Amino acid sequence: MNEKKLLVSKHPEELEKSIGYESFTTLEIALDILENTSVKELNVFGENIDEIWKEFQKLFRIIEAAGGIVSNPEGEILFIKRLGKWDLPKGKMEKGESQEESAVREIEEETGLKDVELVQFINTTYHIYVERNGEKILKCTHWFEMNFSGEDTFKPQAEEGITEVAWKKRQQIENEVFPSTFKNIKLIVKDFWNSKNL
Repeated sequence: MNEKKLLVSKHPEELEKSIGYESFTTLEIALDILENTSVKELNVFGENIDEIWKEFQKLFRIIEAAGGIVSNPEGEILFIKRLGKWDLPKGKMEKGESQEESAVREIEEETGLKDVELVQFINTTYHIYVERNGEKILKCTHWFEMNFSGEDTFKPQAEEGITEVAWKKRQQIENEVFPSTFKNIKLIVKDFWNSKNL
């Protein structure tokens, strides 16, 4: 949320601030602290993590999205630049689409590549934002590992604010992308590297 971390866990974690879960109100207070104070990370903990998660979701309109980490035969990863920040290609799922179909479609639309090959699911990230009308949104993005070995037919999707599409080597990712991206993007790329023992 605003690049701040909210962790829901069974036991208290060593974060800047921790709150024991008592009721729905605990979650409202947690969000208020992250929105309106300088606290950068907050932990809500309680025994019944499934119940906490269900209650938490009631605070939001949920939007599901899908995207991918696309690798080429050289081991480079595909990034897009949107509004001056590096990002991974992703977008909202359409009605009736599976997560996998949505991930492939969004990558092809945003980058102009054709015949991206889906390998496997990596993980799901969550971020919170507030619409202009004050409505709180919880966006769940399902990430997939992808391969691409065709011709680079890059065509950044201008109507989505994308200005650049580029392959990045690991060193470029650490030096150029990580300083100018979102925490969730760093998390998912690191997850991917760990899963590959890279």
